[in-house]
Amino acid sequence: MTILVTLITIAHIASGTIAVGMGAITLAAQKGARSHINIGRVFTACMVLSSLLGAALGLVKFETFYITFHAGMLGMTLVLSGRILARVQNRDLGAPFVAIGSVNFLNTAGLVAAGFCALTLPEQTLRGFAAADYFFLAGMASVALLNDLVILLRKTLSDRHRIAQHLWRMCIGFFIAAGSAFTGPGAGIFPEVVRNSGVLSLPELTIILLMLFWLFRILFGRHRCTLLTPA
Repeated sequence: MTILVTLITIAHIASGTIAVGMGAITLAAQKGARSHINIGRVFTACMVLSSLLGAALGLVKFETFYITFHAGMLGMTLVLSGRILARVQNRDLGAPFVAIGSVNFLNTAGLVAAGFCALTLPEQTLRGFAAADYFFLAGMASVALLNDLVILLRKTLSDRHRIAQHLWRMCIGFFIAAGSAFTGPGAGIFPEVVRNSGVLSLPELTIILLMLFWLFRILFGRHRCTLLTPA
């Protein structure tokens, strides 16, 4: 079991590190360009692998890594759904989003339950994580779930809204990966002075600001939206 956990951890860290690097390059690349699409594919593959391994690690080592199960499932559904929205036409979105929405519903319910369970404990922590951590992830999972329902109920999306859905899902998936690397478990590799300086929060802040910038440009820009083409 120890060897298995070690292998999962190494593969999780390696794929997650590549995902963070590819995510940064994808954000910097010209949107809709071949480089953006190709690097985005690598980012998606590494994010899905890292998320699945993180979820597995959360189950195998639930005493200390339980929350990574929920974070991994959320990261996986966000990136997969973002990729689907970049490639699949409106008429083909039903079945994938029923499955993705179901996973997000179960994940949200599990996180809310874990958060309330933590509140009942003396230190208001469950498996080493505060109730607020569970509720924060639950909030992100519930936003994903609500957007899944919007896609299912609307049945058709304009190019602007399809691209906006793709963008925020990929960015929040990237946000989760960066958080794990810089302010989550991965922060332990940095010197204490760096951890205490607050500089490790800058990547997450940058991702959110860039996401908001591009969302505004996509949804309210005057020109026809050509930032992304199915590939």
